[in-house]
Amino acid sequence: MSRPVSSKFLGTLCLIVSSFGVALTCMSSFAASERVGDFALLDEQGVFHQLSRYQHRDAVVLLAYDNNCTAAKDAAAMLADLQSQFDERIEFLALDINAMDRATEHGWQMSFPVLADELKLVAEGLQIRQSGEVLVFNPQRLSLYYRGGADQALQANLDAILSGDAAPASGSEVKGCPITYDSDTAPAPDYSTEVAPIIVEHCTICHREDGAGPFAFDEYYSLVGWSPMVREVIMNKRMPPMQVDPAYAATPNAHYLSAEKRQKIMHWMQAGAPRGDGAVDPLTEVPLEKTFDWQLGEPDFVIDTPRNVIPAVGILDYMYTELELPFTEDKWVKALQFAPGEERVIHNLSAFIVPAESDFWGEEREALTSERRLLGSFIPGENPATVFPEGTGVLIPAGYKLALQFHYYSHGRVLQDTTTIGLYFHDSAPASEIVTRPVSAEFTLSPGDPNQAFLASYEFAEKATLLAVRPRMNQRGKNMKFDLVAPGGETETLVSVPAYNYGWQPLYWLETPRTLEPGTVVNISGAFDNSLSNPFNPNFREEVKRGFGSGEEMFTGYVTYAVER
Repeated sequence: MSRPVSSKFLGTLCLIVSSFGVALTCMSSFAASERVGDFALLDEQGVFHQLSRYQHRDAVVLLAYDNNCTAAKDAAAMLADLQSQFDERIEFLALDINAMDRATEHGWQMSFPVLADELKLVAEGLQIRQSGEVLVFNPQRLSLYYRGGADQALQANLDAILSGDAAPASGSEVKGCPITYDSDTAPAPDYSTEVAPIIVEHCTICHREDGAGPFAFDEYYSLVGWSPMVREVIMNKRMPPMQVDPAYAATPNAHYLSAEKRQKIMHWMQAGAPRGDGAVDPLTEVPLEKTFDWQLGEPDFVIDTPRNVIPAVGILDYMYTELELPFTEDKWVKALQFAPGEERVIHNLSAFIVPAESDFWGEEREALTSERRLLGSFIPGENPATVFPEGTGVLIPAGYKLALQFHYYSHGRVLQDTTTIGLYFHDSAPASEIVTRPVSAEFTLSPGDPNQAFLASYEFAEKATLLAVRPRMNQRGKNMKFDLVAPGGETETLVSVPAYNYGWQPLYWLETPRTLEPGTVVNISGAFDNSLSNPFNPNFREEVKRGFGSGEEMFTGYVTYAVER
């Protein structure tokens, strides 16, 4: 349903689109004030690199690399020499414009990370025209110190940066290999048939009227108005949320935009976001309100959680609720579904089954690992019912209670949330029980350190079937990875979250469960960023220890599996 648009608003939108297009065009000519957009990519090791997260460095050097280009190889050799001179004050990176596979990139044996640039999206946004071209960024200002070749001019620029002088923007002639882009010859993607359907499929589940997203995509003008933000969050991989490294095991909970879809959106914006000739705007066809249905029919038992009042502004700590359950005999849950009361503000909800004398954290407060009963968790989005695998279930022992942890975000006005949980029971006890094991590490974070790595491990004493994993850190979390080591020593990476986001903490269900023999070890590795480069860090100057408040930190991998009882 479209709304009337004033001529003043249309003029403003035209200015936004025009300015956005000009900004992209101007990048082809270097100037002292040249700004760049933030971007993020994975390297040949699966490590996440984001330009704006290098504020602990004085500069970032990026080489546009093509292994078939002799000039690019020569430039890489010079940069390797410069890297040894400038220690850790300057970050050196290569941009693989052909996005080769990781084994190939690793085979180049570069001394600095190689970032795979699918469909040359980053190179095109930076207006790089030749492989062998070098860009030097100011990561604090997202601007350029230098654009040119790997030569003495580059050396002089880096020397000036490290000397503390105000290094002037400079450049030199590039003698490299030409780069061509699809947009050089291809027409702009069509809004109605190519661009809007991508937004409908991947974005409007949250970005709708009164949805979890902070603004709605309900018509062409709303998408155009937010286009600079859309470009930013796609290029730095903030959206879609819950992205994992696609090189490892598949999980239906991960969200992606393919390189082809990202390219369509970028090229459409670069062309000035034309409306096209489509008579129907697909965004106006999306229902304004999200409706809820019990996907499995009426639940066997419904839990109404107490009403929580969420203030209009402020950073909110966790809210905890404990509910007595009326069951006088054991119950086995085979499926459940959350019905959020106010999805605009609830960003995470976890529900555990705990003994009557326990609180939400239970044994987890004292022990680095324990066996717990995770009923389920909720995050905004599709919100399907959770159906446990055949022959399995979560046990609610008689006399146990439900312990809930709510994580809310303020939304600009006072709102109230009463979330409902629907449970579906087995008629008789299944063969296997689903349990969740937190595996944690003790740690102390040093102030100002951007990459503090830790490892937590657990060895299975009995046979089990691994179903899901969940990374759990707070604002300083950087990345987390789950590896299985079989009794014979064979290692498999299950799930890797290269850019951990405190706001999104899903349970990643494995598309293919793993049978674990006794002696199998799960290794949970990850890192914190307690530096000024972490935009979520409340205070990078303080030492931080393990704790359970939202302002503290934790390093826990939750491992959900089924065992025969």
